[in-house]
Amino acid sequence: MTQPLVSIVILNWNGRKFLEQFMPSVQASTYANKHIAVIDNASSDDSVAFLQAHYPNVQIVHNSGNHGFAKGYNEGLRFVKGDYFILLNSDVEVTPGWIEPVIALMESDPTIGACQPKFRQYHQRELFEYAGAAGGMLDYLGYPLARGRIFDLCEVDQGQYDDAIPIFWAGGAALFIRAAVYFELEGFDEYFFAHQEEIDLCWRLQLAGYQVYVCPQSVVYHVGGGTLPKGNARKVFLNFRNNLIMMAKNMPVGEALWKIPYRFLLDTVSAFKSLLEGQGRYFTAVFKAHVAFLNWWLFKQKQSVFPVSRKKKLQGYILKSVVWRHFVNGKKTFAEIIGDK
Repeated sequence: MTQPLVSIVILNWNGRKFLEQFMPSVQASTYANKHIAVIDNASSDDSVAFLQAHYPNVQIVHNSGNHGFAKGYNEGLRFVKGDYFILLNSDVEVTPGWIEPVIALMESDPTIGACQPKFRQYHQRELFEYAGAAGGMLDYLGYPLARGRIFDLCEVDQGQYDDAIPIFWAGGAALFIRAAVYFELEGFDEYFFAHQEEIDLCWRLQLAGYQVYVCPQSVVYHVGGGTLPKGNARKVFLNFRNNLIMMAKNMPVGEALWKIPYRFLLDTVSAFKSLLEGQGRYFTAVFKAHVAFLNWWLFKQKQSVFPVSRKKKLQGYILKSVVWRHFVNGKKTFAEIIGDK
């Protein structure tokens, strides 16, 4: 039986250092029917020259500018063939057999539209990694969390989340997705530019009748913060703005009408707390995000990609407040957050 063609697609912007460091692990992947492509967002470093000199078999797709994560992939993937895409960050170290278990899982169930491996931190390898850990979830107020990561708190991986289960969202640092499903859903919402576009895509994917899974039998190691450092004002702005846009697009209107104002209140509390801690740029970024969301709501909704329906049952959707259980009740692990202890 012929293996499906799996295209590993790395989006690059001035990432020569990461390509040099991590391309060898990608090349060493043991999955036979694979294709490797790099989409370059008009880098000004010597990334492309490096690839051409050292990896002549890697397909290079040239974007006309730095289109960010969302449009960068949408533009570039039109020129990449494959039954499955693996959207892989340039700062990820993969393990030799990381592809096989995920593809086997997805091939076993045609309703699984997207999947992620288990993410661990590259520098502290026993810890789960922020951008997906052992599977992304969403609480009822739109706050993302993951098995093994609550806000900035990452747990030690002791095998506690090693079951392959349906989740809400798959981390964009190593996102497996059926190529046909990606194009059916019109890919990422380009208005997002970067941050939370994978959560929005997985939400729309579920609303279209597909499932999202985690396959912890596959493990990758993610550096994280490779393009924008943690705490960066631009990153804070994009996360807060895009989270609100995502809620407005995908939640039933009746839910969105009360949850979004409530989120404005909670975001404001977070912003003032940061201001008192001397983080003025965080404070400013949150309020700029609120203004930008209102601008989108009033004038720019037509620039976004909306779901086909808002009424499907969602998996990985937690009917609890992660903010309340973490900051008020002191719960520190994913198991504590979702449990009744």
